[in-house]
Amino acid sequence: MQQRRADYDRAGLLEHIERQFKVAWHGVHGIDHWLRVQHYASRVGMRRGADPLVVELFALLHDSCRESERHDPLHGERGAELAYALNGTFFSLSGHRIDLLCTAIYFHSDGLTHSDVTIQSCWDGDRMDLGRVGIQPNPKFLSKQAADLLDELIPQSVNLHQ
Repeated sequence: MQQRRADYDRAGLLEHIERQFKVAWHGVHGIDHWLRVQHYASRVGMRRGADPLVVELFALLHDSCRESERHDPLHGERGAELAYALNGTFFSLSGHRIDLLCTAIYFHSDGLTHSDVTIQSCWDGDRMDLGRVGIQPNPKFLSKQAADLLDELIPQSVNLHQ
């Protein structure tokens, strides 16, 4: 469920991202993926006590600066720079929270895990949507809560825990 906040303009943010987005809006790394990431990451984040606004912003921004649907190793860096630049315009995050968001975006495709519940919840949400490109999420790179939710949230994920 989306929180209505005076310091967060979701519609304005999405319009801004769509205007500058360089790959297919409904492509592999587009809006449909972002909304699934938000759903998965929010579910995991609720169980882990993650920052819900950072999780939502991650979902909408993490692939927003892709220049290719394929190999694009700098898209995380560009996305983090965009998030930092947009802070105070479409959303307002304090120093620690913007650092969490930018760290999550910058390193989201590097195959890492993180001890911070918000960052890992963001990465969990993105990894839980790997099925869209024919890759089964690997529980080794997920939090315990995300791994436990795989079968519930993604019915095609069968026997990943065995």
